[in-house]
Amino acid sequence: MNAIDNSKIQRTDISLGLLLETLATAKDLPLVFHYDGRPVKGGYHVTEVKAGQFAALDCGANPEAWTEIFVQLWDIDEDDRTHMPAGKFAAIIRKVSEHVKLDGSAKLTFEVSDGVQPMQLYQAAYPNLRAGQVHIELAARPASCKPRDRWLAEETGKGVSCCGPSSQKSACCG
Repeated sequence: MNAIDNSKIQRTDISLGLLLETLATAKDLPLVFHYDGRPVKGGYHVTEVKAGQFAALDCGANPEAWTEIFVQLWDIDEDDRTHMPAGKFAAIIRKVSEHVKLDGSAKLTFEVSDGVQPMQLYQAAYPNLRAGQVHIELAARPASCKPRDRWLAEETGKGVSCCGPSSQKSACCG
């Protein structure tokens, strides 16, 4: 079974290692996650961190294998708390890594719920420093077709444009 090359994670989908490396430079700043157009509440908790190793067959009957880290956020207000410092978040992850093997290059998924709505899955973008805080945008993790994704990546790598020079224009060029 072929493993996914975690080094090819897109800028809108960072790895755990990259997140921790970035947070180390801003450990005293508040860490604010944003999802569904709003920031998490100041009292949010990291309720669970889990590591998974997956083996699957994609829709093209190709074997897939990857590691993934899930960080569960409980989006609540509690005791007038403010957003946790980036260093505290990193310390929680370090504590987990004392007991659970965490691959820094693994795909990173956030599970977020306010305790009322069902948990939703999100991918994290690169952290952004602004207004004295570390902001991380979480975007809904969409389903995808891995064979199609690989084909698109190959075409993009070739520098092929749908409207590029050819004797026959493709449908996207009208």
